[in-house]
Amino acid sequence: MNDVSSAQPRRARVRAPELIGKGGWLNTGGQQYTLADLRGRIVVLDFWTFCCINCLHVLDELRELEEKHRDTVVIIGVHSPKFVHEAEHQAVVDAVERYGVEHPVLDDPELATWKQYAVRAWPTLVVIDPEGYVVAQHAGEGHAHAIAKLVEELEAEHEAKGTLRRGDGPYVPPEPVATDLRFPGKALLLPSGNFLVSDTTRHQLVELAADGESVVRRIGSGERGFADGAAGAAAFSEPQGLALIEDGAAVVVADTVNHALRRLDLATGAVTTLAGTGRQWWQGSPTSGPAREVDLSSPWDVAVFGGKVWIAMAGVHQLWTYDPVEQAVAVAAGTTNEGLVDGPGAEAWFAQPSGLAVSADGERLWLADSETSALRWVDLDGSVHTAVGTGLFDFGHRDGAAEQALFQHPLGVTALPDGSVAVSDTYNHALRRYDPATGEVTTLATDLREPSDAVLLAESGDIVVVESARHRLTRLRLPEEAVRVESVAHRTQRAATEVAPGKLQLDVIFQAPAGQKLDTRYGPSTRLLVSSTPPELLLGGDGAGTELERVLELNPSVPEGVLHVSAMAASCDDDPANEYPACHVHQQDWGVPVRLAAGGVGRLPLVLAGMDEG
Repeated sequence: MNDVSSAQPRRARVRAPELIGKGGWLNTGGQQYTLADLRGRIVVLDFWTFCCINCLHVLDELRELEEKHRDTVVIIGVHSPKFVHEAEHQAVVDAVERYGVEHPVLDDPELATWKQYAVRAWPTLVVIDPEGYVVAQHAGEGHAHAIAKLVEELEAEHEAKGTLRRGDGPYVPPEPVATDLRFPGKALLLPSGNFLVSDTTRHQLVELAADGESVVRRIGSGERGFADGAAGAAAFSEPQGLALIEDGAAVVVADTVNHALRRLDLATGAVTTLAGTGRQWWQGSPTSGPAREVDLSSPWDVAVFGGKVWIAMAGVHQLWTYDPVEQAVAVAAGTTNEGLVDGPGAEAWFAQPSGLAVSADGERLWLADSETSALRWVDLDGSVHTAVGTGLFDFGHRDGAAEQALFQHPLGVTALPDGSVAVSDTYNHALRRYDPATGEVTTLATDLREPSDAVLLAESGDIVVVESARHRLTRLRLPEEAVRVESVAHRTQRAATEVAPGKLQLDVIFQAPAGQKLDTRYGPSTRLLVSSTPPELLLGGDGAGTELERVLELNPSVPEGVLHVSAMAASCDDDPANEYPACHVHQQDWGVPVRLAAGGVGRLPLVLAGMDEG
């Protein structure tokens, strides 16, 4: 175990590197900033990318800190793209509005600042004190409580030294734009012929007439919140997926940031809660039980399959089910490890499943597995299969045979009557089609803008696409033949770490936050899981264990690949007098691209959590 003792001597203070980003600054009213401009303030850098569900969790975690310490703390998002689309400046502008980011954001499409701070994973938080020195770094989510405590300590220390500067921060909100929809997520055809749309950024559901444009009614107050009640009083937080239940009398809603399933009564507009507590699921929490008593994690889409509501649980890379008869939830597939592994549901790996659709014959549940840019399906027996996609770091726009075809972060799937499936290929701005009969992928339409879902109109043969970044529904006629586009393939643009072939020492460095200690009351408090793509990269050291250090054996005949590392540690308040200490689980998944080279490093350190490194 690699527990860094608090008794170790303090390291020499490290001056924070400058903030550099070719895309410039957002949410500052056009003002450009340097660290010198922020001297006297506590700065929290949030290295994020908008495809990453863990990054979106951190945005929500930071809201309370941001509000409570607005006069002393400046949070700066450093947008560091994974996908090619995320390097487009307008896409970052859209994402900042879509997710309600209320602090300055530095657009760093070339990862210049990411490299200066030696960041290895999304998300990573770095704390800089008022004198410009790095004092803490945390990888992963769930660190808001530790950062809040550190901020209070820094406020007291630098108030006493006279180095703390209070006042308004650099955040300037953008001008609001008047549109009927704002970054809609999913759509549903209602029995009436109207459409129900999740108006995600405005925290509402909107019913549109059959023309797909005229607003019939709005459900929800429009303010971010979690409240049941009548149509005008109920509150959502970034709702997404929708599915008809109760023979079309009601709709189940994936209320994503509230970590809940909600029920909309179509006749009255009343909203109630079906599942979830409003709290996010963490490792060690129950994975089944009464629906209102079990935590969920960022449910992104829902579909009725085999008599149950299936849930694309993007936040934990799993599929869950809600049983409306038993009013219970349970894990149906996935281990919480992020990746692409087929097989029995209990052994399968997913990566942010974000779109669900049941095949025309009811035999398959199709899913868009967004982070692996994959189209996958689940059989009625729960087994998981992949139609298109190879892993976390391969993506692009390529038609043809399924084993060669590529998507880029698809968010939606739509079953077609002939057994094929339309894929909302979000970051390629395209609608694609996979035909199981031929094993071929074709392109149906291009020049869409971040399509996130589509609804088939069976009678007319049209398909209505949710163009999320154009804030509208777009009706298309399915063409007789696919549109041909030039093939493009990509890999994630993070630079590979050069490692020596043979033995590689992997060290996951964990330091419990101040005032806490490792929780060993019920056995080992740490877990480490290691695998690789391709699997042949590792001759030894893969698998699960409880120690946070391990020797890996790299295959010299495999020149490059990706090491997948998942680490977890549990810590509790270190106060013997407290009979019920507060406990926290720290978890992070890394995908580390490596290249074998003579003279490469023999040790790979990964920081799970770090405190007070100044």
